[in-house]
Order: sequence, then structure tokens, then C-alpha cells
Amino acid sequence: MATFLYKLGRSAFRRRRLVALLWVALLALAGVGAATAPTATSSSFSIPGTEAQRAFDLLEERFPGAGADGATARVVFKAPAGEKMTAPENKAVVQETIASLKSGSDQIVQVTDPYTAQAVSRDGSTAYVSVTYKVNAMELTDATRDALKETGHEAQGKGLTVEIGGDALQTMPEQGASEAIGIVLAGIVLVITFGSLVAAGLPLLTAIIGVGIGVSTITALANVLDLGTTTSTLASMIGLAVGIDYALFIVSRYRAELADGHTKEEAAGRAVGTAGSAVVFAGLTVVIALVGLAVVNIPMLTKMGFAAAGTVVIAVLIALTLIPALLGFAGDKVVSRKQRKGTAKASDKPNGGTRWARFVIRRPLMVLVVGVLGLGAIAVPAASLEMGLPDDGVKPTSTSERRAYDALSDGFGPGFNGPLLVVVDGDKATADKTVSTIKGLDGWAAVTPATPNKAGDAAMITVIPKDRPSSTATEGLVHDIRDATGDDVLVTGATAMNIDFSQKMNDALVPYLALVVGLAFVLLTLVFRSVLVPLKAALGFLLSVVAALGAVVAVFQWGWLGSLFGVEQTGPIMSMMPIFMVGVVFGLAMDYEVFLVTRMREAYVHGERPGEAIVTGFRYSARVVTAAAVIMIAVFSGFIGMDDQMVKMIGFGLAVAVLFDAFVVRMAIVPAVLALLGHNAWWLPKWLGRVLPNVDVEGEALARKDAGEEAKELVSV
Repeated sequence: MATFLYKLGRSAFRRRRLVALLWVALLALAGVGAATAPTATSSSFSIPGTEAQRAFDLLEERFPGAGADGATARVVFKAPAGEKMTAPENKAVVQETIASLKSGSDQIVQVTDPYTAQAVSRDGSTAYVSVTYKVNAMELTDATRDALKETGHEAQGKGLTVEIGGDALQTMPEQGASEAIGIVLAGIVLVITFGSLVAAGLPLLTAIIGVGIGVSTITALANVLDLGTTTSTLASMIGLAVGIDYALFIVSRYRAELADGHTKEEAAGRAVGTAGSAVVFAGLTVVIALVGLAVVNIPMLTKMGFAAAGTVVIAVLIALTLIPALLGFAGDKVVSRKQRKGTAKASDKPNGGTRWARFVIRRPLMVLVVGVLGLGAIAVPAASLEMGLPDDGVKPTSTSERRAYDALSDGFGPGFNGPLLVVVDGDKATADKTVSTIKGLDGWAAVTPATPNKAGDAAMITVIPKDRPSSTATEGLVHDIRDATGDDVLVTGATAMNIDFSQKMNDALVPYLALVVGLAFVLLTLVFRSVLVPLKAALGFLLSVVAALGAVVAVFQWGWLGSLFGVEQTGPIMSMMPIFMVGVVFGLAMDYEVFLVTRMREAYVHGERPGEAIVTGFRYSARVVTAAAVIMIAVFSGFIGMDDQMVKMIGFGLAVAVLFDAFVVRMAIVPAVLALLGHNAWWLPKWLGRVLPNVDVEGEALARKDAGEEAKELVSV
């Protein structure tokens, strides 16, 4: 592989104008496709195989046009102190609001009257209007949302306190500012790392081009493939991360090859042949992690994974072709002024990475014990992990959704924020029996009479839990209803759907981990031609992810240091969090593992002793891996400042996971383990060595090429 990539790098360097033109043409083509494609709607969300999904399907069949899985909104009215919502003047405001809501959008299915739907609190201080829409929250038009907000403002101006809750106002968080901050911080780190604006700009430029092509392609195909807005968000986040990393690795190796006295074209070929090999295999591990999301069997997640994997493939191809082409345009400006004025062997000087590696080699057992015990202690809270989907109760008090949530809880009880919808596949007698059965259970605050459909062969029952939607008590009530009723009774609604979604994610975690880690183990065995190195890489990754989950639980579930990170209300950890962290962090962790350890393996294969190989790997790679990790931590930390609790949680979780994996596992535990193992680290059974193909990631063929040229020179002399 190294020889093929070496030739590819040299070819891209020589034909740089053609290569650059091809990538610019691809970017333009993708951009035109995105601009001319029909406006995409949100991807339809379904969870095959769950009871909540079967209930939705039954509702669509027996109650056509009812908007069973449509968005909902609740306009909550609170009377001034000393007044009641049943007062004529307050009642008139509510009736005007209902009329305005009905005429405000053609996407509305139903608007309930609180005075006929028993939606006025016992003390009369609070009332709410329920609004049901034909489509889900992400498919609502801006005009529909604006009409809802305007209606609330109009009622607010007539003496009542009016707040709007529900998922109808839910939109994708604006992430442009966070991405821009991340790019600026990345630029600063790259300038410090390289000491050259041109060298710092190349990874940013190529990463942006790769993300631009990937996201534009997703946008162009969104309608055809039913891709939602979240798909491009994940692809953008992952594409930016790996795009910067891969380009950083190639540029760094190119500068090292120049410092060793090679010509620019030769240095480009060698950089792609060696660091490029690491990029290929690192990219494959990320692709495995993202494509593996198909194991969860949730169509939306599968599409997100495949789309993001496509963006990673683009990032790899750009690193292997566009980077050497741009290096050809950059000339001497890619190295710092100090390097241009310094000696050719500047890369051999001891640096921070060298000194740290020597420290670890002298005290490997101490470093290993401290690293493992430290991460183990941080991981302890993960044993108390409770998964679910956060509700409006965790949003900041500055939002209308949170104030509406609190008003409903105060006036009616917390369970009114998450009603359960029970669907009965049967006649009225079966439905009435179901109502009686549910009333014999604990944990409910109200149970409405059954509402049959026109054909009389199905009915709907609304159950209000006593506790809030994300509580374990409400989850228990859902399971109790399902256990107490027969197969012809199904429980659904947003709360039940969240519970089923969380269970599905929980059930898929172990198979997903087994698939991703197993395939990556095989891949790394092929790369390093070792059994123990891939095993150490996988175990180290698991340790860092569990520690990161422990930190997430401590902050967002237990509330430790919550005020520091803007956590106003603790609750369950987002059910997607573990799998999402495994997928994203695994890819980045293997990037660092492959780039760092490949350099060690390369030195070992070329004759250095195990300890010397570790020092060599750190001399050339530690600075680059550190820069890549700092960039990713900065990018992910930018999301912690956002108001949305889920985005905040994702940003925090990914930032601490990269922190733990890069600086504790890869920089401390990995060299400590390799130092303790010595030559045994690179042990491979002979029978396995015969079976595995030699992909030559270390560039042995290039080394033989150098040896041959030196021999020719000696002969000629």
C-alpha cells in the first residue's frame, strides 16, 4: 500500500493543477445540485419493531387524518393573581385565541377548547389549549410556527400570562456559530503547531472543501433518499473533525520529510505513502463505526451513519490527493521561517514528545496504574446511568417551553406534560374493560373515557401519569399498562415512544460495540501485524468512553458542577448518547492510535529497539496528535454553551471523551503498556502472519528503495 500511495502522492504533486481543478469542479457540481434540489423535509422518524410504532401505524389505519404522529403544541394560560380562567373576560381571550389558531395554518388537525375538554385546573388559575398538527415538528413550515407564536403574543397582551410548550416549536439548533468558533480555534492551534500560516491554512481549507462537497451532496439527495436535517449536521461535525486531522497528519509528515533532506516531490510522495497509509486505515475505522449504526435498526440513524461515512471517505480522498497538490502550490511557505533558516535535520531535535516518552519508559508501571485508576474513578458514576430523552423540563427557564412546562406542572401536575395514548384494537366493550384495568393500576392521575373511531373497531384512551414524562415512575406505568392488558392494547405517545427508543438503543449497545470493536480489531491487526497492540487499543478506548459517560452522568444526571456548565435541571441521559459517543469517539481515537503507533511500528520494523521506537513515535507524532486533539476538544466544547440540553450534553460528552482518550489513553497508557511489553508488543502467531496480507503501512518498500539507491551510489563510487 505504501508504494501505491507514494506514487499517488507524487502524481498529485506533479499534476497539481489538474487535481485541484477536479476537486473544485466536484465542489461546484455538488453546490449546484444542492441549490437546485427541491427543499427537503425532515426524514420520517420510525422505530420498527416497537409497540409505540405499531400503535402509531394502527392509528394511521383506523383514525385516518388524525395526525397520530404529528407535532403538538400546548398554549398555557395563567390568570392574574386573584382571578380565574373561568371569568368571562379571560374566557373570551381564550376563545379568540382558539379561533386565531384554527385560521392560522392549514397544517392544523385539531384545536381543543379547554372549557369542554376539562383542561382547566381545579383552582381555576390555569388552562391550556391543545393543538395537533398533520405533520411532525420538523416538517412544520415557518409560517405555521410564526402563526403559533403570534397568537400567543396577542393573548399575552390582553392581561393573561401565556406560554407555549410542546414539540411544535422544536427546531434544529443553529450550529453555524459553534462551527465558526471551532474553525477559528482550530486555526490558532494549527498556527502554533506549524509556525506557518500556509501550513495551518491547508488543513482548514481542505476540511471545509470536503465538508462542502459532503453536505452539498446530502442536501441534493435529501428528497430522493428521505434524509433529514440532522443527517447533514452529523456529517458536517464528523467531516470537519476527520478532515482537519487527516490533512494535519499528511502536512506534518511532509514537513518532516523535507527536514530530512528530500525534494518537495519526493517528500510529498513519502508523506502520502506513510502518513497516508495511516489515514486510510484510520478512515476505515471511522467508516466502520458510522456504518455500524445500521445495527440499531432505526432508519434515520442508519441514513445518518451512511451519509457521515461518505463524508469521511471524501476527507480521506482529499488528504491523499488534494493535500499533495496544494503542497506543490505552497512551495517553501509550508515550513516555518525557523525551519527554512535551520539545519536539514531539525526534526531529530528532542522535543516535548521525546521528553515525555522517555519519562513514561522510565516509569511505565506507575503511569499505567495512575492512568487506569484515574479513569476508573471518573467512570464510577456510569454505573448509575439512566437513559431517556430529556423533556422541556430541562430547558432554561428563559424559554417559553420551560415556563409552559412549569405552569402545567403547577396547575395540573407534572404528568400533564407527557400524556400516554392507549390504542385499543377492538370494540367498545374491550375499550371499556381496558379503562377499568388501567384504573386498577398505580401511578396515573387521570384516565379519559374511550373514544371510538367511526367504524367502532378501535378506540383511543388518554392516560395522564402522576409523575413527569422522563421519570422512572412514568416508565414503570407504561410497562404496567402493557403487562396488564392484552396484545390488542398498545401504548404510544411521545413519552412511550421515548421509552421504546431508549430501550432499543440500550439493547443495541452491546451488539454495536461488538461489531465496531471486533471489525476494528481485525483491521488494526492487519495494520500493526500484532495481536496485543489492537487489543490494547480497544480496551483503552472502552476505558475512555466509560469514563466520559461517568463524567456525563455526574454533571447532567447527578448535577455535580451543573451550574458551571449551565445545567438548570438534572434528568436522564439522552438515550442516543452512549452509541453516539462510541461511534464518534471511536473513530477519532483510532485516528490518534493509528497515527501514533504506526510511527512506532515503522521505527521498530526499521531496526530500532522497542523503547527507542516509542521515543521516535512520540518525537514525530506527539505534537501533531496533541494539536488534533486540542482542535477537536475546542470544536466540541463550543456546543456546551448552547441552550439546548441535548446539544450541550453531546458537546460536553465528546469533549471530555477526546480529552481522556487522547491525553490519558493514547499519550500515557499506550506507551506505558508498549514499554512493559517490549518486543512482545509486536508478537504475531506465525500461522496468522502467513494468512494476513502484508499491506506495508510502515513503508518497508520505500526503505528498501532507499537502500537500493544507496547501494547503487556506493557501486558507482
